[in-house]
Amino acid sequence: MIFQPVLNVFLLILLFAPVAALAVWMLVRGQRALWSMRLVMLLAIFVMLLRPGIPGGATQTLATDTDIVIVLDTTASMVAEDWDGDLPRLDGVRADVQSIVDEYPGARFALITFAAAAEQRLPLTTDTTALMSSLEILRPEVTSQSRGSSIGIANTMLQETLAGAAESAPDRSRMVFYLGDGEQTVTTEPESFSASAEFVDGGGVLGYGTSAGGPMKITSGNFDGDEGGYIEYQGEPAMSVIDDTNLQAIAGELDVPFQLRDAEAALDLPEAPATTTNYAESGEVGNVTELYWVFALLIVLLLGVELARATMLVAQLRGLATPREGSPHGSLSEGRLRLPSVAQPVSSSRPPAAPLNDPPRHGGDA
Repeated sequence: MIFQPVLNVFLLILLFAPVAALAVWMLVRGQRALWSMRLVMLLAIFVMLLRPGIPGGATQTLATDTDIVIVLDTTASMVAEDWDGDLPRLDGVRADVQSIVDEYPGARFALITFAAAAEQRLPLTTDTTALMSSLEILRPEVTSQSRGSSIGIANTMLQETLAGAAESAPDRSRMVFYLGDGEQTVTTEPESFSASAEFVDGGGVLGYGTSAGGPMKITSGNFDGDEGGYIEYQGEPAMSVIDDTNLQAIAGELDVPFQLRDAEAALDLPEAPATTTNYAESGEVGNVTELYWVFALLIVLLLGVELARATMLVAQLRGLATPREGSPHGSLSEGRLRLPSVAQPVSSSRPPAAPLNDPPRHGGDA
């Protein structure tokens, strides 16, 4: 039996001790049936908050002491339909990010997106659920507002994020994963990521798209492209193609490998830097069978008894307030109490007194 209390045990004792003392005092005074039940209920709540359980084995876990920054292209071309046939490229991005999360347990993740400008969507955190949720609700560039974008626009934000991570946690390693199609849609040259290389210990550049290209749905702020139509160029559907030359250049600047992604090929991820893999801190995590629900059921049963008792008490009080038919005390519902009539005084056996002015009578002659 093990316990995983929801609060510190001493704090629980401090909260429950006064109530338990009151229950014991009322029990000693003679109300045994009622307060015995309430004392049992109190103890059941206390044990439930201790979260008892039965260990069912243990598995060793792996913690990765590294910071991973994901740089993601969210231009309209990333919804081009050439992933796994005719699916949007972003479907592949979501699947690959999930693989990255699974590959490096315990790592901290940050998310930077870019289109016309770069934006940090998520700071470094171990909350991978927040990372995947951010990808699910992420909105791409609105087609009507697109003015072109540079594949290197996130270089400054990436450098600042890595430098901040290195300063706050110098013992942790850092990895970068750049995910995009490499299309440079402005006339200027792409910005360089070389300044970030000194902070990078591993990662990769992942490329999405095909040389044949894929059509792009008109986007209005979400990945589903609910406008229904496709972007056109000279009366024909515009096709977005991958530029792996640009992506390889970014990989060279960051000193990480480039990988062209395909739905049929498994993602090849590098091992975490040797200094980041830590078994000692993670230890062993047991598979525990929770038993708190047993005490929760007991509490529900006892509360049912209390509710039934309260219902009976209310019914008794209503019975006392309702007058009985033929009661000599009349009705209470009329707003006043009718008293029985007072009997007339009983006549006295003494003769009435003679009037004070009546002269005395004497015997005389007839």
